[in-house]
Amino acid sequence: MHIHILGICGTFMGSLALLAKELGHRVTGSDANVYPPMSTQLQEQGIELLQGYHPEHLKPAPDLVVVGNALSRGNPAVEYMLDVGLPYVSGPQWLAEHVLQGRWVLAVAGTHGKTTTSSMLAWILEYAGMQPGFLIGGVPQNFGVSARLGETDFFVVEADEYDSAFFDKRSKCVHYRPRTTVLNNLEFDHADIFADLAAIELQFHHLLRTVPSNGLVIYPAREEALQRVIAKGCWTPVQTTGADGQWQACLIQEDGSHFAVLLDGVEQGVVQWSLTGLHNVANALSALAAARHVGVTAEHGAQALAEFQNVKRRMQKLACVQGVTVYDDFAHHPTAIASTLDGLRKQVGAQRIIAVIEPRSNSMKLGAHREGLAPSTADADQVFWYAPEGLGWDLASTVAHAPVPTQVCSTLDEIIAGVLALAQPDTQVVIMSNGGFGGIHTQLIEALEAMQ
Repeated sequence: MHIHILGICGTFMGSLALLAKELGHRVTGSDANVYPPMSTQLQEQGIELLQGYHPEHLKPAPDLVVVGNALSRGNPAVEYMLDVGLPYVSGPQWLAEHVLQGRWVLAVAGTHGKTTTSSMLAWILEYAGMQPGFLIGGVPQNFGVSARLGETDFFVVEADEYDSAFFDKRSKCVHYRPRTTVLNNLEFDHADIFADLAAIELQFHHLLRTVPSNGLVIYPAREEALQRVIAKGCWTPVQTTGADGQWQACLIQEDGSHFAVLLDGVEQGVVQWSLTGLHNVANALSALAAARHVGVTAEHGAQALAEFQNVKRRMQKLACVQGVTVYDDFAHHPTAIASTLDGLRKQVGAQRIIAVIEPRSNSMKLGAHREGLAPSTADADQVFWYAPEGLGWDLASTVAHAPVPTQVCSTLDEIIAGVLALAQPDTQVVIMSNGGFGGIHTQLIEALEAMQ
């Protein structure tokens, strides 16, 4: 079968392409932005990539078109597909029908931590010899690919609440029918498709309706939004995590790099790993609870996490030049910014932390989280915000009363010059964006190297 994927270079659709190829299909794809790292991963797998959305890409007609969640009416390829009557499905529907059917699905949903937690969970199962399949919205460094079919019935999937495509406005997670379900947290996000938090809570409850009574739902005990979701009706046993939860962490190191795992007050194992931050401790508890549901003891899971390598772009250390360490991080929400900086501060103590932040997500661009941006940077020593032309709201006034020195810049050169002026040995520079940020990561590292 020839499958053509519209919008192939996103993490989800690119992962679908890998799975389709592994199933033996001929896979082609097109996208407005064909660039590494996803394009490299796909080309290495023998997948033909086409730039743009042109009707010619659908001639001769493929057997099936899989439509990405970023596609909309008016797109030339979409219009041609509809006009000539090509068979098409959304990405999540294809995954559900062709990969997940009959498998034990372990789904990780939530506003934050989906990618990291699902990567942890997949690695714990792999470490235990269970050879799971997985689809993750990033490239786990323990595996080197974002998706695979696996050798057993177990399949770990990052269950995004984003909608599926122009024709399917249900959240992706609703399609997956998991038996083991992690709900990490729930905050307002995706302001381009959801009116408010209540709308996202409704989608989460649609997911809960699909979890069987012999499954398991795992969620943080203190998350009020998730409490409301559960209260709408839950037909599945639950386990809770965090403070007041059944699964708890007892910190041995304040930065979260070393902690004991407790279940109902009884120590189950000790995690000592390379990650920091209380958000990652919370992610670990959820992953350990989910893995235990399919037979991996928490002690064995803790041993696995000692060898866990985080997903690329999650506090990924890019370089250390003249004592200046540069990190790439995907944080694009005040909560994620705050928790990331908190973890780094606890790790490096009094060393200087410079945060460089691009408000790039759709929610950020719409100004949905403006009130939380300035407070989220309290653990940094200096913050540079990127305010590109056409942002649509006044970033400068929004962060004017930030708790730390703050500069709003309209160009990358201005940011780089500002960082260079402050950089000295034992400085930590964290670049935060859910996009490429104009290649600032490489530009900054090269500028630091030029100072030697």
